[in-house]
Amino acid sequence: MSLKRNILAGFLGQGWSAVMGVAFVPLYIRHLGMESYGLIGVFAIMQAWLGLLDMGMTPTLNREMARFTAGAHTPTSIRDLLRSLETLCFGTAGLIAATVLLLSGWLAANWLRAETLPTEAVTRAIAIIGFVVAARFVEGLYKGALHGLQEQVWVNGLASLMATLRAGGAVFVLMQISPTIDAFFIWQMLVSALTVAILAWKVHAVLPASGAAARFSWQQLSSIWRFAGGMMASTLLVLLLMQVDKIILSRLLTLEQFGYYSFASTVAAVLSLLTVPITQAYYPRFTQLATQEDTAPLTRLYHEAAQMIAVLLIPATFVIVLFGRSLLMMWTGDALLADRTAPLLSLLGIGMLLNGLMGIPYTLTLAYGWPGFAIRQNLVAVMLLIPAVLWAVPRYGAIGAAWVWVLLNAGYLLIAAPYLYRRLLTREMWRWYGRDVGLPFAAAALTGGFLSFSIPAHHGRIAELAAQAGTALAMGLAALLAAPDLRLSVSHRFQAWRARAWPLSA
Repeated sequence: MSLKRNILAGFLGQGWSAVMGVAFVPLYIRHLGMESYGLIGVFAIMQAWLGLLDMGMTPTLNREMARFTAGAHTPTSIRDLLRSLETLCFGTAGLIAATVLLLSGWLAANWLRAETLPTEAVTRAIAIIGFVVAARFVEGLYKGALHGLQEQVWVNGLASLMATLRAGGAVFVLMQISPTIDAFFIWQMLVSALTVAILAWKVHAVLPASGAAARFSWQQLSSIWRFAGGMMASTLLVLLLMQVDKIILSRLLTLEQFGYYSFASTVAAVLSLLTVPITQAYYPRFTQLATQEDTAPLTRLYHEAAQMIAVLLIPATFVIVLFGRSLLMMWTGDALLADRTAPLLSLLGIGMLLNGLMGIPYTLTLAYGWPGFAIRQNLVAVMLLIPAVLWAVPRYGAIGAAWVWVLLNAGYLLIAAPYLYRRLLTREMWRWYGRDVGLPFAAAALTGGFLSFSIPAHHGRIAELAAQAGTALAMGLAALLAAPDLRLSVSHRFQAWRARAWPLSA
């Protein structure tokens, strides 16, 4: 499967999933209320934290499947590894569901600050959330295996289908069956169970047959424990960094106020959908080249991928910063929701930009089997982040947590990145800062700033939206023209396509 097709499939599949993930949020809020929507934010926190019990299985299986395609495993050994991780994963999923069920009453009564929802309703919702999280937990393992096998086209096709079923089906359930948070989560649980069954079938169908039945193997687990352990430690620290603000806010704010922060976080997280398809597509290829110690093509692909992320992510973030409130108002039709969310969205979006720019460097460390990079940088960040959030949130509320998120990710870009380049691609740091990040950023910023101040104010939604779309396209084109490696790659591919389409003119 070509890298180009995997990237395109990632954008189409995850882009559609992102659209489904946010398109119906105003309807959820309308039918459930902001307080019930806050429980959906709690679900996101629980899913992230309970994902720690993955113990590094998913990224490790992704890497080992990629190494299998490079010849590092036999069909028997890779099937034994899969069966071993499946056993651990399903056992952990059962533990997750049971634990959340037991704690649901305490969380409803002692942690969350519901003002209108009865405690019994919150308890039921949390209990159902436990089963949804358990199913999503198993989904992750099989998706990791298929990404490592470079089955991105199929995975993203299924993801698009299931995202449509999750979101569209949830709206139907809320409008036609029961407008309750219980009904919402029961539907999510059913869709996840179906997804697990399909993913499991596909993984076993793709792997080549071996001479013996797959079995649980301590030997296979022991061969990956060092990388998996490093990934688990790294995941713990990343979760602290990504979720500690939400945990503290869920305790200090009312469930309604937390709902606004969750809404802003959900919208800002769409930016990650511009980076995840790229890192997922390049990661198996990075791993193959690192395994083969083929540095020259790895370096070329590294800069191409980094510039691709910059060209997509930087203009999209500027759109949020420049037009966030206007877009929220046009989308939701709720002035109060737009006013309370827009400042949070701008700051969280900037943080997501800084975080996303580090996506390709971080992927490179995993390809080389160096999880210690993320462990060290995130350990330092956690030691700074938690006191900062505990200080900022009581004084400034949600906006204080958003500012901490921005400063944290700025530290990654300015402090952690130089540490990475001391060990990997040691001569490429300034090329990354200047050509991969700096030039696209400057081009998009200058273009967006000039157009936003020079274009006169428009009356009417269509004219306003057209002006914003034109500014976004202009920023994207400027960023592309300022990204030399990516611009050259796009030019070569366009010329090759033209030669195939019109051979006589070529």
